Amino acid sequence: MHNNLVWVDIPVVDLDRAIAFYAAVLGRPVSKQGGPGFSFGLFTHEGEEVGGCLAQMPDNAPATQGPLIYLNASGRIKAAVQAAVDHGGRVLNELHQIGPHGFRVVLLDSEGNRIALHSHIA
Repeated sequence: MHNNLVWVDIPVVDLDRAIAFYAAVLGRPVSKQGGPGFSFGLFTHEGEEVGGCLAQMPDNAPATQGPLIYLNASGRIKAAVQAAVDHGGRVLNELHQIGPHGFRVVLLDSEGNRIALHSHIA
């Protein structure tokens, strides 16, 4: 499989808070990993799936403008939105259809990033 996107670093302020937020929203573990002087939250991914992490980086900060990352909430988008709100997120654009491509909700995450949740079904 050929993916145009291969990895994403989502900037965070508080790594533990962000790990709790994204694990709840995705319904999958986000593991804290790292080495001497650095740590990050790794999204669960396998094989050819696109991966990513939550990263505290001195040259990057959460943002409400710029690229919009769509996260998979397929079949559980309403539960994912509730988990986001329960973990410090805020809904910016309510659940709405995006033509034949399914449904999305645009949120502000616990760190101040604008993100989208996507599902093929509402």
